[in-house]
Amino acid sequence: MNSSLRLVLLTVLAMLAFAGNSLLCRIALRDTAIDAATFTAVRIASGALTLAVILAARRIRPTTGGSWWAAAMLFSYAAFFSYAYRDLSAATGALLLFGAVQMTMTGYGLFRGERLGGLKLVGVLVALAGLVALLLPGLAAPPLLGAAFMILAGASWGVYSLLGKNLGEPTIATAGNFLRAVPFAAALALAGSHGTSGVDMTGALYAVLSGAITSGLGYALWYAALPALTATSAATVQLSVPAIAALGGVLLLAEPITMRLLLASAAILGGIALTIARPKA
Repeated sequence: MNSSLRLVLLTVLAMLAFAGNSLLCRIALRDTAIDAATFTAVRIASGALTLAVILAARRIRPTTGGSWWAAAMLFSYAAFFSYAYRDLSAATGALLLFGAVQMTMTGYGLFRGERLGGLKLVGVLVALAGLVALLLPGLAAPPLLGAAFMILAGASWGVYSLLGKNLGEPTIATAGNFLRAVPFAAALALAGSHGTSGVDMTGALYAVLSGAITSGLGYALWYAALPALTATSAATVQLSVPAIAALGGVLLLAEPITMRLLLASAAILGGIALTIARPKA
């Protein structure tokens, strides 16, 4: 397969998986009795198991790749993500998540010497303004605590993505990260389930799908695409996810689209277009 086509395919599939995570988590925490801590634990454990089975079939030890730092960032992202989606719609959560991702990864790119001049700089500022407008107090503003949790999730994911550029073969690295994150997730489940007995099976099924398909396999695809992307490109392409999540939220979860969300989305996605635009020769 042509390398450019392969990169596009990997990136598109990864973005669809990321949007799927928002939809699965939101519907589980909105419509079932599963709590955020248990959802996080089941999600990470099922992702680890799926990737371990894949590597076992290849006769590779799943602990060969990854790192504890990346695992900590993966767990941090997944935990804050789950707690945020107790209160946020799929679209708002995805918009906040990937806005925070962009700011984290773009900030790192600037720190490392990448240059954002002209329209690219304007694009980052417009995207940031869209995030600020979304969070300004008002009737349609998202709950502050949920928004803060999602911004922290986005910052964690941004660091995780940056670490993924240097961790070797993507499936092996992702498997190692998921396995190392299991103890963190188990501790959270014990501390955060408040002694409840039993697990909501429908909610657990959503968590398994999120862990095995849209997380484990989705992140392996993303890790495979990352080496060919700059930090800035990786940050901006992920901001296509809120549009996908918003459409899924409307079609699958019957979530409303507010004028504030539309305007913020237009600013953020417009900022992406400016950031990734190539100057004419």
